[in-house]
Amino acid sequence: MTTGTSRSPQVSDRPAILGGSPAVDLPQEEANRWPIITAEDERAVLEVLRSGQLSIHEVVTALEEDYKRWLDMPIAVAHNNGTGAIHAALHAFDIGPGDEVIVPSATWWSSVMPILHHGGVPVFAETEEQCIGLDPADVEKRIADRTKAIMVVHLFGMPSKMDELMAVANKHNLKVLEDASHAHGAVYKGRKIGTIGDAAVFSMQANKLLPSAEGGMFLTRDPEMWEKVIRYGHYERLLPMKGSPNRRFAATGFGMKYRMSPLSAAVARTQLKSLPERNARRNENCICLSEKLEKLGFQTFLAPEGVQRVYFEFLIRYDQSQTGLPIGDLARALQAEGALVGAPRYPLLHQQPVFTEGVWAKIARLQGTAKQPLREYDPRDLPRTTMGNASLLKLPSFPNADRPLLDQYARAFEKVMAHADDLPREDK
Repeated sequence: MTTGTSRSPQVSDRPAILGGSPAVDLPQEEANRWPIITAEDERAVLEVLRSGQLSIHEVVTALEEDYKRWLDMPIAVAHNNGTGAIHAALHAFDIGPGDEVIVPSATWWSSVMPILHHGGVPVFAETEEQCIGLDPADVEKRIADRTKAIMVVHLFGMPSKMDELMAVANKHNLKVLEDASHAHGAVYKGRKIGTIGDAAVFSMQANKLLPSAEGGMFLTRDPEMWEKVIRYGHYERLLPMKGSPNRRFAATGFGMKYRMSPLSAAVARTQLKSLPERNARRNENCICLSEKLEKLGFQTFLAPEGVQRVYFEFLIRYDQSQTGLPIGDLARALQAEGALVGAPRYPLLHQQPVFTEGVWAKIARLQGTAKQPLREYDPRDLPRTTMGNASLLKLPSFPNADRPLLDQYARAFEKVMAHADDLPREDK
């Protein structure tokens, strides 16, 4: 990584934070606008709206069929959001009081908090550095008598190390739930993400690669899991299940209502048609800029061999030891150039008060005993994950950007890194 020089920089290459001209002056609103709503989306919503069937409509079933064809999976159940789908999946896994589920800390809370509502206990494991997913070796170290499942999160669209994680799960007879909420369209060694574990969940919240207003999808190959998911949050679908012992719960379900809004499903159906094309453009843009940033010494999480990642978010890793410039000061200098950069938006979960202050046990309705005391969460745990998270910068994912804007971003990084020694320090 190139550091500052002693020569006086020309105005054209002087960092903006030192009085130079910003490198990024092209408009960015349209380049980063998401979701992309078209006339086809509007027509699909109006068709459902005018039908008057705003709670239960065949468009939801049609979306489930779309997912099954897309992923070549036999079972798909639409939900009101990804969180509800995770909650239902944990019920299908029979997670109960005291059961442990190994989870990452670097993820959105929806990957972890539903475990508590089943009385389960999240066990946080380290994140590995190459794919920002669960470290298979650390996962295996944390398996205990009460461990029942592994929650694999394909963070920011990068597939986790599924071969290794599935090997650990199979060795110890554990279920694997893929939280694929960031990874619509990603592929791991010829297998589509969402088809590898025992079950998978996708989110269709408006920021996701396949957006609706709100929505989630549960997928599995296991008919028994399908029935459990139906009884948990879709009571209206129990009565037609003739011959199933779960039909007897049709009057009550299991107390949850997780059906997807037909208006959201209508949007999701049209958005799915455009997913490959829109993913391809994001990928092209993010990979183009990544290749330039890799030459400056940044780790950009380009997909390893045999993996096709997608870019729900575009994160890069900065090694401060190569320049001595603190990451906060680097971000401020890049922001002065007009670059929309910042810290990752997911705080580490194992450091949050709900865990460190013991609130989690009240949510899970668990009490410790002398034989089995309650787990204690230490914010100093997971040192590799903590250090790694602190070295990340978030960039736009450029869903609609053209090459000139990417070139300006590259120029912003080049200017800042070329004069790293001269930049003001606010972070000590």
